[in-house]
Amino acid sequence: MIGLPTLSKKYAALRPTRDEFELEELGSRLIEAQEEGAEVFLTVWGMDEQVRGRIINMDPRTRLVHIERDGDRLKVPYLDIMKVKRA
Repeated sequence: MIGLPTLSKKYAALRPTRDEFELEELGSRLIEAQEEGAEVFLTVWGMDEQVRGRIINMDPRTRLVHIERDGDRLKVPYLDIMKVKRA
């Protein structure tokens, strides 16, 4: 019996790397949006659609950004957030 082919980790899609300046800028935008209670659109690596909502928490221990929209909550890994845009 022949098994299905699998991709090794080195061929799997890798998250784009960003420098310190880009990550710092991203963090500043997230903090600003959280403090102002502004609704944002997040472009998240590995997701087809943008995430829309308000940032209700940023957990430094787990490195997750908690987003809420219409009572639903989603936790997005900070390093997977590629872009922040105000709604």
